[in-house]
Formats: sequence, structure tokens, C-alpha cells
Amino acid sequence: MTPFTERDIRASFANASRKEASDLALPAGFAEIDFSRRDFLGWADPRLPKRAYVVADLDGRPVGVLLRQADQRLSARSQCAWCDDITLAHDVQFFAARKAGAAGRKGDVIGTLVCADFACSQNVRKLPPLAYEGYDREAAREARIERLRAHVRAFVGELGVDV
Repeated sequence: MTPFTERDIRASFANASRKEASDLALPAGFAEIDFSRRDFLGWADPRLPKRAYVVADLDGRPVGVLLRQADQRLSARSQCAWCDDITLAHDVQFFAARKAGAAGRKGDVIGTLVCADFACSQNVRKLPPLAYEGYDREAAREARIERLRAHVRAFVGELGVDV
């Protein structure tokens, strides 16, 4: 992921007002984030419960998405729609995002199930177990990374943003 600046991130939001973007709290330790090991930047706002943000890297262009966390926890163990991991020790949460442009102003939203702590980039980089003799674990890891990037790109595209 491209190492974006705070200014880049605040200006990138496709479905947030200028006020919402200027009021957001960046993730703790923002200056120390290793963007080379991330496929997107995601975090919950510590000051505003139920609000979270994702910034995707679309070929060097940041696209920010304001998310709202569902009020209720999921009753069953769910799979993250982005990293596809089912062996996680942490929760998956439903997030909704207002669409960009006129559709969003009309009230249209989309939703997705995502790791509650947005650790998808770390999850897909874990070396998978040996499935069978000759299984290429490195190739499997690279394929998971590419699928994560495709899932995030597709989600941003569903918002009405040109990907």
C-alpha cells in the first residue's frame, strides 16, 4: 500500500462530508504504520462509537470509506468477506457504508462482514498449513493477498467509486 499522508487520507473519503472527514481521529501510531505490509488501512474511531474507516489504495490513489458498525453482535461465527479467514480468534463485524454521490444522499447503503479489528492484511500473510505433499504454501499466501485486494476493490466499487 502507498504510504499516504494525513492530508491524503482526509481528502480521500468518497462517502463522507468534509466535516466528517475533518473530525475523524487517525489510528493510534499512524506515523509508525508500515504501509508495505498492508492492503488497506482500517480502524475504529476511538471517539465515536460504531464509526470506523477504511482507506483503500487504488493504484496509488487513496479512497476512504466511512463505515457504521451494526448495533448488534453476530449470533453465529462468521467469515470475513475480505480475508476469507475462518480460523480467526477474533470477531467479525457487520459494517454498513453509505454509497457515494447521489445514491448515498438518497440513503442507499451497502454492507459487508469484516474482521472487527481490520487485521485482514496480517491474516492473509500468515503461511497456510500444508494441505498436501507438494502444496505451494507461498503461492497460496500470495493468492490470498491478491484476493483480499480484489475484495476491497470490489467493495469500494460497489460504493459508486471509479475503480
